[in-house]
Amino acid sequence: MDDDKDMKITFLGTGTSYGVPMVGCECRVCTSNNPKNSRTRSSIIIFDGEYNILIDAATELRIQCLKNSVKKLDAVLLTHSHADHVLGFDDLRHFNRKRKTNIPVYGSVDTLNSVYRMFSYAFKEVSSNGSKPKVTLMPINGKLDLFGREVIPIDVMHGQEMVTAYRFDKFAYITDVSQIPQNSVEKLKGLDLLIIAALRNTPHEKHLSIEQAISMVDVLKPKQTFFTHIAHEIEHEETNNNLPSGIKLAYDGLSVEV
Repeated sequence: MDDDKDMKITFLGTGTSYGVPMVGCECRVCTSNNPKNSRTRSSIIIFDGEYNILIDAATELRIQCLKNSVKKLDAVLLTHSHADHVLGFDDLRHFNRKRKTNIPVYGSVDTLNSVYRMFSYAFKEVSSNGSKPKVTLMPINGKLDLFGREVIPIDVMHGQEMVTAYRFDKFAYITDVSQIPQNSVEKLKGLDLLIIAALRNTPHEKHLSIEQAISMVDVLKPKQTFFTHIAHEIEHEETNNNLPSGIKLAYDGLSVEV
């Protein structure tokens, strides 16, 4: 596959671990009629020619795929094993119905070990009537070759934990990040499109704030940036209208090409 071939990226979800609206919350965002203020847990799908590559199996994966007409998956990349990023794992079995082989699931050794523990039933023999995700866990060890396209895993920090970001040629996806080590910063320069998590306006020990994310964009200097993993404190239109040129808030269902 030619690396300069266009990819379409669809935001399946752009919310935090709580989702927006949050259960029991009556704030102006959680009660908003603007659909861009309604955010399922964060995930994207990359349509790369004939191949569909999912990043993170968010809690609402089945609903996200139905809303966005995702009918097949060829590979899954996991950033880390927190609940909001992997609890849709069981819904991968829907895609096994059409796929004749296991779906490869990539992630760090720690991430895949957690998935193996959390979804142990998926890796045990079941009766012929049983239904479970049929996947092959693929520990990351350096650059990946996904259907002829080079994918570079990049370590970023989520508080004291390591999360895997992914770079596809001129595009990178970074979620749940509080700090990017300098050697990883160098791997994230020269982008046409950056998707990066920006939680809220106030600081958080495990996430970049909007202001901190803007500062990181100033360092990386991508041509276009979309913020994701957005909390209920952020009203879409109000915040979007006040972001610097070249930066926008993503929303569920948004598609962009790179």
